[in-house]
Amino acid sequence: MYSLIAAKRTLALVHDLVAVIVCWLLAYWLRFNFDVPELFLSGASRTLVLVACIHAPAFWFLGLYRGIWRYASLMDLRRIILAVGFASMLVAAAVYMLAIPDVPRSVLVLHPLLLVLSMGGSRFAYRAWRDHMLYGRVVIGGEPVLVIGTGDAADRLLRELGHSVDWSVVGLVASDARQIGHELRGTKIVGCVDGLAQIAQQFAVRKAIVAMPEASANGRRQAMEAAVQAGLSVLTVPSLEDMLAGKVSVSQIRQVQLEDLLGREAVQLDDSGLRGWLGEHVVLVTGAGGSIGSELVRQIAAFRPRLIVLFELSEFALYLLEQEFLERYPDVPISCVIGDVKDVAILDRTFATYSPSVVFHAAAYKHVPLMEGENAWQAVRNNVIGSRCVAEAAQRHGVEKMVLISTDKAVNPTNVMGATKRLAERVLCGLQRDGKTRFVTVRFGNVLGSNGSVIPKFREQIARGGPITVTHPDIIRYFMLIPEAAQLVLQAGLMGQGGEIFVLEMGEPIRIADLARDMIRLSGFSEEEIRIVFTGLRPGEKLYEELLTDAEQTLPTPHPKLRVARAEDAPDTAWQNDLAGWLAEIGPEAPATVKARLQRFVPEYLPQQ
Repeated sequence: MYSLIAAKRTLALVHDLVAVIVCWLLAYWLRFNFDVPELFLSGASRTLVLVACIHAPAFWFLGLYRGIWRYASLMDLRRIILAVGFASMLVAAAVYMLAIPDVPRSVLVLHPLLLVLSMGGSRFAYRAWRDHMLYGRVVIGGEPVLVIGTGDAADRLLRELGHSVDWSVVGLVASDARQIGHELRGTKIVGCVDGLAQIAQQFAVRKAIVAMPEASANGRRQAMEAAVQAGLSVLTVPSLEDMLAGKVSVSQIRQVQLEDLLGREAVQLDDSGLRGWLGEHVVLVTGAGGSIGSELVRQIAAFRPRLIVLFELSEFALYLLEQEFLERYPDVPISCVIGDVKDVAILDRTFATYSPSVVFHAAAYKHVPLMEGENAWQAVRNNVIGSRCVAEAAQRHGVEKMVLISTDKAVNPTNVMGATKRLAERVLCGLQRDGKTRFVTVRFGNVLGSNGSVIPKFREQIARGGPITVTHPDIIRYFMLIPEAAQLVLQAGLMGQGGEIFVLEMGEPIRIADLARDMIRLSGFSEEEIRIVFTGLRPGEKLYEELLTDAEQTLPTPHPKLRVARAEDAPDTAWQNDLAGWLAEIGPEAPATVKARLQRFVPEYLPQQ
């Protein structure tokens, strides 16, 4: 390998020395209009050795042969100009210091100009030849494709796809009509996103690549939706953050996922504040194996805590997370604890052993229909008693702050799951008055792809050939991405001083039926091939979700995606004693009894009939 590299560098040096000699003689010919007098011709011949001997070491030591001709760039041209300029000054100094006659001053000026053109031109000609540009844009095979975008990412994508035999870019689609007719790397901008259907029909393409990672999330979403609605199979390039971090290259195109259509802007975190809060501290996460809990753990790992305690009831979920950390985060210390949040003894032992400073309580039963009937008492035990046990353990062991993960279903709840989460919020509000532990609640809606959500279910139904089942044509939900939700939970936890309920900015609600249609199109099917069947609302299910109770007022926070809601006054001692008496009863209670008791402690709870 090294001998091959040395041979290539030597060959390049020989090429440049030949160029030095030819350009030296050509400078004389140009100076004398191709009729060089004998006296000057002999002078040119005598100085050839001197000129070559000065240029060769200058070229070598100034790094002219570090570059690869195959990827000749402006940086290589810059090196050529610097090396030729430096060598030319040495030649001029040698000519005058040695008093060499018959070397016109115009030759000393013409020679470096010719040499830069010769050396730079040969390198770029070689690259053009390797890029198949010398003989025009001849397409040999390759599936025709449109590229949506005209920025830096599109430029890099065109350059890399130019080497591909699998793809043939037939046109560019811009977001600005003023760009139509212009070209980028020889590829014409043929239209705007608004006319994508007509453009696809005109060029007989079935695929489009969205290459605009630098655009806003809304801009990318509109481009992807336009391509999907045009019946195209849509691909996209990696995110700008991943490309800047060096994780991927622009050529690593992938299928558009439903998450891309959500159109959420990236979350800006207070990294220094989070590092000071979580870094070098012990952090405990309950429900660490769940979709939210596991993502919280991943996000926390970025701030280098002294230890992350993973508290999880499911052995398999905990095993998977442990294996992921051993592979992806080997330098982040973790401790895996299998335990139930209702088990006071295991909680006390865990808190006493590890002394966490921060607790994130993500363990919960959250499936609405499953918790509505025979499992209602289990929802109370896990979501209310479990939250209370964790909170009281945090107080006993001097935890600085505990963050409760709540839900939009806790607002004016119509189901048991929402009512139990609302009751857990009130329990922590009551405990806030006692002890030094600060309790913060974070409330948000659905997250795409979480365990038990509609997205995995829709994917399975599409894989089976349909139909997709949707409960109601008008049902809407708020959605956000799992990483975004976890990041905002961390930010809210940092900002909370105790007693607040933070509400995440969920954007516009999404109609579930539209979500199903998008998934069908993204999977390459039509609604004739994969049908949507409406099955009716399930027990406890609402047509829409709210993020705030009627009695609450929200206030802005320094973070644009977080608002804070001050709930009603903390429950008094009598209320807490009454609740404690109920929770201490040996269940299980009948679902109707559970719902009646919940209404007593959560007045806004109105169970569906």
